[in-house]
Parts: sequence; C-alpha cells; structure tokens
Amino acid sequence: MRTCTLYFCLFLLSMRYACVHAQESHIVKSLERYVPGEGRVTIHQGPEIEALLGSPHGLETSDDGTIKMAGYRVQVYSGGNSRNSKREAESVASRVKSGFPELKVYTLFNPPRWLCRVGDFLSIEEADAIMRKLRREGGFREAVIVKEQVSIPL
Repeated sequence: MRTCTLYFCLFLLSMRYACVHAQESHIVKSLERYVPGEGRVTIHQGPEIEALLGSPHGLETSDDGTIKMAGYRVQVYSGGNSRNSKREAESVASRVKSGFPELKVYTLFNPPRWLCRVGDFLSIEEADAIMRKLRREGGFREAVIVKEQVSIPL
C-alpha cells in the first residue's frame, strides 16, 4: 500500500513538473531555465537556428519583413481550373488594384480553382468593412470573407 501511495505521489509531482514546463513558450528558454537542485543547461546557437525553432508566440517571420499569422481576406473571385478562369481572376485582380490601390491583391491557384483575394486583416470587422466597400463601390457582389494566413508588416 505504501509503495502504491509513493508511486501516486511521484506521478502527481511529475505531472505538475510537466504542466509547468508545458507552459514555457520557447523550448530553448525552458531548457536554459535554472531549477535549484538540478543541473544547468547552456545552449550556444546562432540566430538562424532560433528562427528555425520558431518565435515565442508561434508566429512565422518571412524574409520580406512580415509576420505570417491567422487572419482574414476578402475573396472577390472564384473560378474553375481553366485558362479562361485564370485570365478572369487576373482581370478581377487588375480591376481591384485600379479601384482600390491601397489594398494588396492575391491571385492564386488553389486546386481545383483560381481565386482572387484581397487584403491582410487581423480582425473579421476590418475584413467586413472592406467587403462591404468592395460590394458597394467596386461592384463585386459575390465578395465573401475567408480565413487564411495573412502577412502583417513588422
């Protein structure tokens, strides 16, 4: 019985230790953290390695000075997978660029269709305001909000 109680207490302590370390946001920082009664770990690495491990907040950084994160875009065109659909997506993109030069436009092929999406918005409210503006002023009646990884400048 005492052995069972001892194992149970050890199990609870190990779970508490695992939960505390699971809250650490960065693996290197959690390894280098000093805990009395345990050994000390020192890691020497270049910034390239740390970039590969990811940032503390789970954000991806790009070479062009932007951060990739979950957000919203406004989809103004969705076609098929034909050449005609590609030309139409590019035509819609040029219409958006000429009518709304402040917005970033993305024309992409997401199998099985060509898409034209607009903007990089962190909140659905921002995307909704632009969607309404595109519908009202640009004549894009089929514009809808979609969730996507967006690029936010640093």
